[in-house]
Amino acid sequence: MTRSVLLLRAVNVSGRNRVPMAQLREVLAPMLGEVWTYIASGNIVCEHPDDPTSACADVRALIVREFDVDTPVILRTHDALVHALDAHPFGGASEKLLHAMFLEAPAAPGAVEALQERLMPGERIALVGGDLWIDYAEGGVHSTRLTKAVLDRALGVAGTARNLRTVRRLAELTA
Repeated sequence: MTRSVLLLRAVNVSGRNRVPMAQLREVLAPMLGEVWTYIASGNIVCEHPDDPTSACADVRALIVREFDVDTPVILRTHDALVHALDAHPFGGASEKLLHAMFLEAPAAPGAVEALQERLMPGERIALVGGDLWIDYAEGGVHSTRLTKAVLDRALGVAGTARNLRTVRRLAELTA
């Protein structure tokens, strides 16, 4: 069995964009079969769907229907996760401060150049395939100027980020 992960953007277990993971697993099972989630931030591990594009659209529609939350659903296979880990450009970076932003589609031309103008001292970015790697430096995500709006505008596509530790764990869970 080949497994993949469906990555949800900006979902929470309480408050705004509330999507409880146990309830999500329950409503996804008829569509995807055996599913499980990793941490409460929208990481759904499942058998790789026959039609990934349709599966992402169907899961997104189901989340809107069931939870009234419209969130991008981005699929990565086990092989894509392993490749991302092998190709990440910032060796030695902190696992908590280094993030892979998995993009829904190719980034707009000039996206990296536009984002580089917004970097805080010590931050680094690199686009590797369909993933934008961000090393947030000491201040972390909370002190960056690479906000969701800035990233969306420059990239021209939706994406969702996971820290290096989470990406490693997702690669293990999809193996």
